[in-house]
Amino acid sequence: MILIIGGRGAGKREFATTLGCDPEKTLPALHALEPLPSLKDLLNYEAVICDEVGCGVVPMERHDRERREAIGRLCCQLAHEAQAVYRLQCGLAMRLK
Repeated sequence: MILIIGGRGAGKREFATTLGCDPEKTLPALHALEPLPSLKDLLNYEAVICDEVGCGVVPMERHDRERREAIGRLCCQLAHEAQAVYRLQCGLAMRLK
């Protein structure tokens, strides 16, 4: 499994296809799922794509802060288990792992 993170509109989906990931086996928006899937379920995908959630303004609502924290912790677990981790910024990919 490959984890791809970055800002909205940074080109994460397009980048996944350049790596040869099948769009049918790619989760395009982990951050948008409610409820969040388990780590075990996510490891079945070729690639998991998630918007960067750790930067920017901290949400005012407690629920939103807790959700952001949960997404961030899940991405940390995914990064640990992934074969590769990429961060995209301005369409440029940086391999983190």
